[in-house]
Amino acid sequence: MQQSPVVLIGVGEMGGIFAHGLLRAGHTVHPVTRGMDMDAVAHTCPEPALALVTVGENDLHEVLARIPSAWRDRLGLIQNELLPRDWRAHDILHPTTSAVWFEKKPGKPVNPIIASPVHGPNADLLVNALDAIDLPVRKVSDETEMLFELVRKNVYILTTNIAGLETGGTTGELWHHHRDLAQQVADEVMDIQAWLTGVELERERLVAGMAEAMLADPEHGNTGRSAPARLARAIGFADEAGLAVPKLRELAQQHGAS
Repeated sequence: MQQSPVVLIGVGEMGGIFAHGLLRAGHTVHPVTRGMDMDAVAHTCPEPALALVTVGENDLHEVLARIPSAWRDRLGLIQNELLPRDWRAHDILHPTTSAVWFEKKPGKPVNPIIASPVHGPNADLLVNALDAIDLPVRKVSDETEMLFELVRKNVYILTTNIAGLETGGTTGELWHHHRDLAQQVADEVMDIQAWLTGVELERERLVAGMAEAMLADPEHGNTGRSAPARLARAIGFADEAGLAVPKLRELAQQHGAS
């Protein structure tokens, strides 16, 4: 059965996965690539079921600043390091959000780690799309629980990337052989996340959730090209917040991430 159309803003590796799922679930997909006029696309598709933003985190704010008014109450956001302050900065109130726990590298099949939580007005649409391509997904009904899931993903990404600058290796090795370092980095990352969200979440549960993901795919590499930028961004937030974060600053000095 033909479903309502979906606008897909950003058609990279991650966008391609969602496009596949949405098409399999019966939706027409209207792609918006870099350089396209979003207002022109909105003229031809003014009432999509969802306008899903799949650009990288460095492009998110520039894209949200240009979102056509017709799509503002239909947004879906799936970026790494995503928090409510990101969409609220653009007066977007209730987007559909997901902490995506699968990875897609060029030339390689999609790699699911754990089930991706989805929350918001169009959560069912995204759940159905990922179900259609056999990617694990679960709907989260509670806003507070979804905040936990977003922060959990951030703690995982930032801890593995930043600690990985020191250790290299895999997430399984980091947890089993460098746990003290992982805990130190995670503690400081959680300090920053608490400042960014204004909410102090249960830290033992966040660390347990991080460890679950580390061990679900223990051969996953810790770090990549974006790790120095993530560390520098984290220290920038710490500076704004007046947080000491001594381990992050030590790692930045040692690895040139400043």
